[in-house]
Amino acid sequence: MAALFRRTMDYLYLVCVVVGCVALVLISAIIPYAVFTRYVLNSAASWPEPMAILLTIVLTFIGAAAGYRLRLLDLVVQLLMALIAVFMIVWGERLVEVTWHNTIADFPFLSVGVTYLPIPVGGVCLLLFIVERIFLGIPPDPITHHPEAAPFD
Repeated sequence: MAALFRRTMDYLYLVCVVVGCVALVLISAIIPYAVFTRYVLNSAASWPEPMAILLTIVLTFIGAAAGYRLRLLDLVVQLLMALIAVFMIVWGERLVEVTWHNTIADFPFLSVGVTYLPIPVGGVCLLLFIVERIFLGIPPDPITHHPEAAPFD
């Protein structure tokens, strides 16, 4: 049953790739046609723009499904998360620096900067986890991976 499902998904993937590629080729042909009719013939066709939008929707959602299946997006996701982590580190550090000498009214002994410190620290942790995942793969579950940490019976 699993082999049949896998084979069916292989065919569905190929259909998604073909549909996405055809949509991309058609978009690439329709847009220049629209420019040609508008600027060379001075008679803009009304259908190319909505057709290009419809084909873009097909390309985006059907193509994204195909990309997801092969997990080609995993690296992109990791890199985008790394960008977020760097943002947290840089701007979080600046926020801590700017607010370091301010105090909280209810806790006058506590710097506002200290309360914002988890932002860059969390960014560093996140970036380290991303580096681990990119170079070493998905880590095993630490609870189920260590027998001595098994749940109580």
